[in-house]
Amino acid sequence: MNCILQTPTPDLDQSIDFYTRLGFKQLIGGEHTVFSDGKAVVLVNTDRKARAGIRMYRQDWSDKLDGLRQLANVIEVSGGYLLTDPSGVYIYLINGDNPVSPTVADESFSLAGKYMGLSLETGDFPRSEALYKVLGFSLTAGGADKGWASFDLDGFGISLMPPLSCPHLFFNPSLTCFNGGKNLPVIEKIREAGIQVTEEITVFNKDGLVDNIIIRDPGGFGFFIFND
Repeated sequence: MNCILQTPTPDLDQSIDFYTRLGFKQLIGGEHTVFSDGKAVVLVNTDRKARAGIRMYRQDWSDKLDGLRQLANVIEVSGGYLLTDPSGVYIYLINGDNPVSPTVADESFSLAGKYMGLSLETGDFPRSEALYKVLGFSLTAGGADKGWASFDLDGFGISLMPPLSCPHLFFNPSLTCFNGGKNLPVIEKIREAGIQVTEEITVFNKDGLVDNIIIRDPGGFGFFIFND
């Protein structure tokens, strides 16, 4: 896997506590502490200038730069390049190998349930779609003409949605977990773990039950924990 997630933190101990409570496994410690739920890999970056986003690793990005520069402002930084997609999410293009080599589990094992990828709400759908294709992602479902799209690169999934699609808070980016109609016990375990719920969602439930929730890590990374 050559794509992982990055989250900033106001306090490393807070982030370690959050991910530990949520049932993630710590893979690496230190200023770049790394957690995984068996599918998602999250690097907690203590650099005060770090931002939530995606870290992509490759030996050489030179063949991608011309295409990317037609779609985004590409900034050369130490060790690689930085750009933002139209959703505002930071994408770090890092020269070299991914230093994280987690053992990928058959299923996600955190309290959040079944991890299904990253969700982004973009203000320029066609440009976002084009950008991720230049980066090597393949369209797996939907498309700009359908108003939503799913992409994959070596098991790293991204779903794009246009603005005003979702009747709840939306944080770019957000990890998304779909729990197939079994979300109520998932929500109960998250509450029992002492994790603060950012939003309780009832709009999709005919009886007004809280069957979907959103939580956030200390750096602001969103988690959609849904009943779908």
